[in-house]
Amino acid sequence: MNQATDALAAMPSLLAVAIAALMSAFITWTSRPLLQRYALARPNARSSHRIPTPQGAGIAVIAATLIVASVWAAFAGVTIPPALIAATVLIALVGFADDIVSLPVLLRLGLQAAAVGAVVFTAPDTARIVPALPLALERSLILIAGVWFVNLVNFMDGLDLMTVAEVVPVTAALLLLGWLGEVSWPAALIAATLCGGMLGFAPFNRPVAKVFLGDVGSLPIGLLLGWCLLELAWRGQAAAALLLPAYYLVDSTLTLLRRIARREPFWSAHRTHFYQRATDNGFSVPRVIGEVFLLNLVLAALAILTVRAGSMAVTSFALSAGAVAIGFVLRRFSRPQAS
Repeated sequence: MNQATDALAAMPSLLAVAIAALMSAFITWTSRPLLQRYALARPNARSSHRIPTPQGAGIAVIAATLIVASVWAAFAGVTIPPALIAATVLIALVGFADDIVSLPVLLRLGLQAAAVGAVVFTAPDTARIVPALPLALERSLILIAGVWFVNLVNFMDGLDLMTVAEVVPVTAALLLLGWLGEVSWPAALIAATLCGGMLGFAPFNRPVAKVFLGDVGSLPIGLLLGWCLLELAWRGQAAAALLLPAYYLVDSTLTLLRRIARREPFWSAHRTHFYQRATDNGFSVPRVIGEVFLLNLVLAALAILTVRAGSMAVTSFALSAGAVAIGFVLRRFSRPQAS
């Protein structure tokens, strides 16, 4: 370990989680009156909520994540990429503008691509997933995947506590991998504070939610989470980086492909994600969230197993088991429940 790692490892990382949680909860609580006045999400045919609810509490989550991570990193001598901080602020501003006045799709995607590109193309040339590919091609593919990941996190933020049920298990697993030396400390630190930020937000978002994240939260959460997973993949753990967010990836991608096949306007809001269909099929919101949370714990365990085992046979088993588990949950969500 280097000096920075020693310093951070010697400190209780859970303290960073706790401080970020408290800061996020405090900012959410104090900002609710303003959000109620200026950023009210009114229900429509595609909404899962039934009463007007303020949105924009993602400001609290992102502020807590970046502030606590930056202060902690400075104290421990750890460097968080400046491009990541700047890109997160940019994409949060894009989300905030979209929460207040809906932005044109192309403008929104262009700004998102600029934010993701700033992170991807400023990474060291030694950071590779598939060294056999030309660097420019690999980075371009990562850029496309990054923009998709940012948007799919936004798409999946359509039910009370859904993003909490996804982000908390993933970031907790990344923090554990950081303790085990399998993830860079900057990524582990961002994961820890993002986990705390989401935990502080959770009491306000439990059914029936008092406040939503809004695009100002879901978009930068997607960017930060995607960067942490990319750091994991750059360390030779691509299977784990796929397993951790696999439920989100599969639900969003299958839904997108299905809408394209039906020639639907796939870029517009809708209620055809599997988790949304589950509520239409008789599942209660707590039941959907509970099953997604348990599924993500299983996927996190499988991801950690692939990293620690370092075996192709174990990795193949974990990927297969993860696919079966996701398929089982999606099938349940797709079928009406007996009354």
